[in-house]
Amino acid sequence: MRTTLKKDEIILLITRQHWIKLVLPIFVWLLLAVLSIWLLKTTGFIITLVAALYPMYEYLNWKSNLWCITNLRVVDESGFFGRYSKESPLDKINNVEYDQSIWGRMFGYGNVDIQTAAEMGETTYEMIDNPKLLKDTITHSQEEYKKTAIDSQANQLALAIAKTTAAIASPQLPSNYLKPMVADEIEKLFTLLNQGAITQEEFTQLKNNLLKG
Repeated sequence: MRTTLKKDEIILLITRQHWIKLVLPIFVWLLLAVLSIWLLKTTGFIITLVAALYPMYEYLNWKSNLWCITNLRVVDESGFFGRYSKESPLDKINNVEYDQSIWGRMFGYGNVDIQTAAEMGETTYEMIDNPKLLKDTITHSQEEYKKTAIDSQANQLALAIAKTTAAIASPQLPSNYLKPMVADEIEKLFTLLNQGAITQEEFTQLKNNLLKG
């Protein structure tokens, strides 16, 4: 992959189109080679060598056309001589689905649709090798990304609240005891809020109750 990874970014999967994509150019070249050598002898052999550039070109394009899933984004790269690159942040992907024909299920390829919140909307990647693995990897990466984001926000909120608890701490309890207790409870409430277990109003009310002691 030519795209430079960001700080703390980890590659989870790199996939390409299925190898069946190369069957047609190789078959055409073999057919041309047999006919040329049979009909034209020495000249046909030269034509065969020149024609070998076609499957080689298709192979290089196939090798360069890849999709990389990281813990932060989906990177789409293609082109050997020219270069094309597009990335979709995990938090901008709304939906991922795949479909396989009968032949696709037999040989292990299919199409993957990715819907994003960007202007491009929906993008379809065709003849992907093991499309289910690509779809499942993106979905799992999104879940882990959201979990990490929630934990980070909860920790930041708890840290901010902990700085204010000293001023409202009960005289009966030392401030170094009350700080982590209140912060931990608010962190739990924040997690419940992001999971949809409580509403914003309930979160605000419960948080204020904790701050008031």
